[in-house]
Amino acid sequence: MNIHLILLIAYSVLLTAAGLWIGRLVRGSGDFFVASRGLTTPLLFSTMLAANIGAGTTVGAAGLAYQQGLSAWWWNGSAAIGSLILAFWIGPRIWRLASDQGFYTAGDYLEFRYSPSVRGITASLIWIGTLAILAAQLLAGAAVLNVVAGLSKTTGIMIGALAMMVYFIAGGLLSSAWVNLLQLVVLVGGLLVAIPLLYFGVGGAATFNAMTTPHPEYWNFFYSTGSGMSGWAMVAMLTPAFIVSPGLLQKAYGARDERVVRRGIGLQAGAQMLFAFIPVFFGLAARAANLEVESQNMVLPAVLASELPIFLGALALAAVFSAEVSTCDAILFMLSTSLSKDLYKRFVHPAADDRRLLFVARLAAVAGGLGGVFIAIQLETIVQALSIFYSLLGVAFFVPVIGGLYVKRAGPAEALASMAAGIGTLLLFTYGISLSGFGILNANLLALAAAALAYFGVMAIRSPR
Repeated sequence: MNIHLILLIAYSVLLTAAGLWIGRLVRGSGDFFVASRGLTTPLLFSTMLAANIGAGTTVGAAGLAYQQGLSAWWWNGSAAIGSLILAFWIGPRIWRLASDQGFYTAGDYLEFRYSPSVRGITASLIWIGTLAILAAQLLAGAAVLNVVAGLSKTTGIMIGALAMMVYFIAGGLLSSAWVNLLQLVVLVGGLLVAIPLLYFGVGGAATFNAMTTPHPEYWNFFYSTGSGMSGWAMVAMLTPAFIVSPGLLQKAYGARDERVVRRGIGLQAGAQMLFAFIPVFFGLAARAANLEVESQNMVLPAVLASELPIFLGALALAAVFSAEVSTCDAILFMLSTSLSKDLYKRFVHPAADDRRLLFVARLAAVAGGLGGVFIAIQLETIVQALSIFYSLLGVAFFVPVIGGLYVKRAGPAEALASMAAGIGTLLLFTYGISLSGFGILNANLLALAAAALAYFGVMAIRSPR
């Protein structure tokens, strides 16, 4: 057994033990769903940042940088822009509503503002999209285990799923917030220590300047193919999703007060903008080291395992594995809360008591984890899986969530029309009409425009409420 695998096993055991220990403090659904609204600035900062740094922001961004260059920064940068808007404009306002009305989930807010039908459709869409993003995280963890120990894709997926399911099921948001703090220390520490050694190890500035690049815009920070899957064009796909993601909104619900929302999420946004350069560096370093990789998913694990001293490489790989696990628990959070609170309690068993609701939330987390494992085994690429989730989330929920906060006249008809128009337009321009050659226009941008047009169009033709 090699040092890389030993460290990863020890780290997984440590995470599980920490989550189970903290889970002893969970006494009811309020602890599980919103940590009793007691998260401090450091805890909110760590749980938000850990949720936002996952497969896409590490393994996916490094793979994009290897193929496309410096413009891969926009994967993380777009998410950070969305977090800034959430911190200072959307988060405090929706926290006040959540605190006053006792919201546990994003579905609680949508029913309060619109109707039960909007809540039910939202919860169903969350499950469809969220299983795809959970599968992407598990694929990234499997890539690490494949490089470290030669484990098969299926075995790696199952090990990653087990690690994150146990501690999340024990304590929900309360366990996640504290375990995420530990994960961030490992993640940031491991990668920051690796950067200077890797830079000089591959030959320094001379090697980077002389390396062969796959296209002439490789060093252009603002390069984009216009497809929405590279460079600054990713702003249209990622920024709205990181403003209205149900999982992130629910973490904001757990803040102690509005000041914690602003500080915790705002500091997280700044940290993610800085972090955005780290996976890009590793992608460029893999190109400079002339690594030949079979899959974009393997770029980051391969460069850490092959170009660093063995112990440091093991620490950095544990950091990457940490990122995937930390994002998995945020995804399970969305899955378990949307099914238990938004679907089960609202439509199946409204009289369910607190104890039964907590049991169903944990059961839903198990079901979501198993569903993610099944889908991950079928998929191959991380970035494509993530794009499904972020695109769906942005075009379906951005306009109804923001409109519900600021437009008093809007009702269920506006919300449903917006969702239908956004999703329909996204499907049309993703799988039907090609937008190549239309500059800044991409499917996500047009779908957002269609969603907004439908929202305000329906409101204009309806009589005032």
